[in-house]
Amino acid sequence: MPEKTIAPYGSWKSPITPDLITAGSVRLSEPWIDGEDLYWLEGRASEGGRYVIVRRAPDGGVSDAIPEGFNARNAVHEYGGGSYAVHDGTIYFTNWDDQRVYRTSPGQEKPEPITPEPAIERGDRYADLDISPDGRFIVAIRERHFEEREADNELVVIPTDGSSEPQVIVSGKGFYSSPRISPTGDAIAWTSWNHPNMPWDGTELWSATFKEDGSIAFEAQIAGGTDESVIQLEWSPGGLLHFVSDRTGWWNLHSWRSGAAENLLAEEFDAGGPSWMFRFSTYCMREDGSALVRRSDGAAGELVKVGPNGGRTGETALPYSDISYVTNAGDSVYFIGASPTRQQELVRLDLDSGATEVIKQSSTTEVDPAYISVPQPISYPTTENGTAHGFYYAPQNADFAGDPGELPPLMVICHGGPTSATSASLSLMTQYWTSRGIAVVDVNYRGSTGYGRQYRNALRERWGVYDSDDCIAAADYLANQDLADRNRTVIRGGSAGGYTTINALTFHSVFAAGAAYYGIADLTVFLGDTHKYESRYLDSLIGPYPEQKQRYHDRSAINFTERLSAPMIIFQGLEDKIVPPSQAEIMVEALERNGIMHAYVPFEGEQHGFRKSENIERSLEAELYFYGKALGFEPHGDIEPPDIKNLPA
Repeated sequence: MPEKTIAPYGSWKSPITPDLITAGSVRLSEPWIDGEDLYWLEGRASEGGRYVIVRRAPDGGVSDAIPEGFNARNAVHEYGGGSYAVHDGTIYFTNWDDQRVYRTSPGQEKPEPITPEPAIERGDRYADLDISPDGRFIVAIRERHFEEREADNELVVIPTDGSSEPQVIVSGKGFYSSPRISPTGDAIAWTSWNHPNMPWDGTELWSATFKEDGSIAFEAQIAGGTDESVIQLEWSPGGLLHFVSDRTGWWNLHSWRSGAAENLLAEEFDAGGPSWMFRFSTYCMREDGSALVRRSDGAAGELVKVGPNGGRTGETALPYSDISYVTNAGDSVYFIGASPTRQQELVRLDLDSGATEVIKQSSTTEVDPAYISVPQPISYPTTENGTAHGFYYAPQNADFAGDPGELPPLMVICHGGPTSATSASLSLMTQYWTSRGIAVVDVNYRGSTGYGRQYRNALRERWGVYDSDDCIAAADYLANQDLADRNRTVIRGGSAGGYTTINALTFHSVFAAGAAYYGIADLTVFLGDTHKYESRYLDSLIGPYPEQKQRYHDRSAINFTERLSAPMIIFQGLEDKIVPPSQAEIMVEALERNGIMHAYVPFEGEQHGFRKSENIERSLEAELYFYGKALGFEPHGDIEPPDIKNLPA
């Protein structure tokens, strides 16, 4: 083995380039079984982030199921999900450009709309589509927008033949999710909730009779409430309603049996996740009434078999630590899986043999394992006698090593949400940094999901404090172990992670620089300048407004810009409806006013999270170049510099 070249950390040449990261890469989600056909969604960066429904026939042939010019994505809650459903070969999907529901059948040249044009452009949006067993009706969430007031969210029935307009069957609550029709077609269940709750705070579980004309009767709340999160509804083939509830402190699988909720697997792990998007699933029902539930310890995963009457009856170990969109089809289970050494894949598991088959990879990119840094899970002490969690990635490159007398720079990544979590699954974006000689710690700060309700609720009224504290504690923990240079530590994050980044660079002097992707700078502006779904999110994270007006002021970096001294690069999508561009512009003005080194990189046509390959590539290179100037290293390669203001001479 040839000796490695000694070179400054951050300057290493890496085969993991921005164009390699985006080349042939897709986002995989929502597998759907229709007879012997398998469908799934692909979000394609190479097509401007377009979402395409893909069909795999019984003979293994794969083809796009919707033509060019159509994008199977919706904007309900701005995050979407549940954008399509299939029945007997006919596909029903929501189209991004107009948000209407379309129908297309095999051999049909062009999809046709089955919902009317809305009164205002993209004013009626549909999500979480479910089809009645006889194929006559779609039940969906409709979000109807208005010019002068907040949107209405309702449960509607849509005739699949488009013969009449959607009919509202349930209304009056702030939000709805998971409408699911029973296998016999005579019952329906759904969840609902009101502001200020989010679905991980408290939801209500409702059921009703579903009548032959698509209307409902005898609706009744059967579980849930303001302090119990009920999510992910599914019917067993025998007609028993199942759902995930955190009434025990963990998201456990339950069934509704004999007029009561029954916990089927009372184990201390989260069998669910935060409902940012519709149709997310972490378990599936089988023909015999048993269930398969995903479980992960961060490094490896398994599907736990739960008997029809409850209890663990077996498990299948899997080479995947991240398992989602679990879907059953006879003796097979399909899911989206990833691991520390595998990017996202659509996988078929044969339940009889335990063998797995990769149906589709999210990326065609092959990277030599010698350039891949395998994460180590860490738990470490933080403020107020707390414990936080994360994944540490050491610098790794087959060709380069750092000077033995030098410690590597450290990047602290704070995930978005903040009610979300990072995982140990392979991310070439993370490897982009480690293969260049930058250590990374990906933090699951207090408030993250996957550690039970108590840990999730720890961030209540403490956002802007605990998240920053836990990121700083991670940096201290690694520096104290001589795994990172505490004087060359940077922080980056997007959305809620962008807020944490901005706050950490304003209220603390730990970090040498940072990158904020569509982050929040002024909480009070965010209150009146965001969408309905998150418009009361801060009630729990910060406190109700205006009662806690001072707290909003004290945790908004824009009010304390005189404390800001660290260089910052800011990235922003100019069509972002969740964190509007005004938040980035506020921060840029403050940085310029204070004479601090900074750069602002806005992108036309991007929303909340960048989907176009050219913008993803540009943001990575610009961020690396900026860190080089801030930390004193010269990145390898010919990088177009961002427009850096107040660059030291």
